[in-house]
Formats: sequence, structure tokens, C-alpha cells
Amino acid sequence: MPDTAAERTLGILLVAASAAVFGLTGVLTKSIHADPLTITCWRGFVGSILITLYVLWRRRQSGGRESLRLGWRGWLLASEGALASIAFISAFKFTFVANVAIIYATAPFVTALLAFILVRERSRLQTLAAAAVSLSGVAIMVWSGFGTGHLFGDGLALLMTIGSALYMIMVRAFRDTPVVWAGAVSAFLLFVLGWFVTDPLVVSARDAVLLVAFGTSFALASILWTEGARLIPAAESGLLGSAEVPFAILFAFLFLAEVPPAASMIGGAIVLCAVFAHGGRDWQAGRQRSA
Repeated sequence: MPDTAAERTLGILLVAASAAVFGLTGVLTKSIHADPLTITCWRGFVGSILITLYVLWRRRQSGGRESLRLGWRGWLLASEGALASIAFISAFKFTFVANVAIIYATAPFVTALLAFILVRERSRLQTLAAAAVSLSGVAIMVWSGFGTGHLFGDGLALLMTIGSALYMIMVRAFRDTPVVWAGAVSAFLLFVLGWFVTDPLVVSARDAVLLVAFGTSFALASILWTEGARLIPAAESGLLGSAEVPFAILFAFLFLAEVPPAASMIGGAIVLCAVFAHGGRDWQAGRQRSA
């Protein structure tokens, strides 16, 4: 919890900046000509190095109190996160950036549903209502993909969202696991997988520059979010993190001239209304409790 108004402002700026940087993922993926596994390999290589340096710096700041031991829980987190990342990057290659970003925005609601199914964790009525509204928006988007060639990409985005939801559930369940360090290991696993499955060195000079920029942006966004989330309440960081969706759509329009079809816009508007309404209620409730 922030000690001063200055710390809270800094936290807001850091999380908002993280959302903006994360919003570049679709643009960078579509701008790189290499295949998805090569992209994840380089993203994992550069990202793992930078995140590891951050983890070691954080550990030094805390006097070495933060453990780097993963155990089977940490390795499970890292492996599951790597698989979700592959689906995430691949999805951008087969559908609109807006579709991927909007489907991913439903992750909190998918998490709530899976948490109830797997661990019988009850959800609030407002969460269930928001989930029903957002999933109807996703249904409109996915239905419009039939016969257009984008259905496979939408399916990958749904798979990635389910994977991210499982990741969130495990993070809550494995409270003694160093999550950021598991993220660095997850990124490195992507590098190892890509190295054995594809040939990451066979890329153009242009792609190499973009791949390094992609890995750097991934690490930067992760670090900004981690630092910012330390300074503001969870509900506020969640609400600000949702800004990644409009950033992704805006950047796709500006840099790729990508305009999604009307069904994606309608479905996306429904999802965003549900996400921001739900997040806004949580944020308002938090302010009232702290008042």
C-alpha cells in the first residue's frame, strides 16, 4: 500500500506505462516476418536475460531475502506460462490484433470460472454478470470468424486466455513461489524450445532488430507492472492493466493500418464495457473502504 500520494501517482504511471508497452505486442509480432516459434525464442532469450538482471537487483535490494528456489510449483508455473506465450504470439499471426487483445481481456472472468470449477472458489454476483456479458461479446467475435480464415487465430487467443487463467490460479495457490523469477525461467524455456525446434539464427537483419526490441519491450512491461503494482491497490492495478486493450487496438491502427470488421468492434465494445465496469466497481469499493 502506498505511503504517500507521490508513491501512488508513481504506481499509476508505471502500471499505465506497462499497459502501453504490452499493447505493442501485436504490432511487433505482425511486423516480424519470422515464424511464431522463432519469435518466442528470441523474445524469451532477450526477455529472460533482462528479467533475470531485474530479479537479481531486487534480491540485492532486499538483502538476499527473496528465494530463487522454484521447486516443482515454480517449474509448473514456468512451463504453463511458456505454453500460453506460444499460443499468444501465434494468435496474432492468424487474426486481428483487436480480436486477440479483446479475447485476452476476459482472462479475469475465465479465471473466476476455472477457480470455481477447480478449487470451488466462489465468485461475486457482479463478476458472474460481467463474465456473462463479456463472453457474449467474445461469441460475437468468434462467430464472425467462421469462413473468414481468422477462426484459428481466435481459437488460439481463447486457448491462451485459458492458459493465462490457469497461471493466475496457480500464482494464488503457490504463494511461496517467486513468480517473477518463474517468469524469467519461462522466457528461457521458450528460448530453449525455439532453439531445438526451429533455427532462430536464420532471420533477416530487420527481423533481428525487431526481435531484440520485442524481447526488451516484454521485459520492460513486466518490470514496470511489477514495480507499479507494489505501490497501488490490486483493484486499481487491474483496472489500469486493462488499458492494454485500447492501446493494442490503437497501435494496430496507427502502425499496421489494421481495422477489424464490424463484428469485432461490436463484440469488443461489449467486452470492454464489462471489463471496465467490473474493474471500476472494484476500484470504487476500494476507495470507499480506505476513506
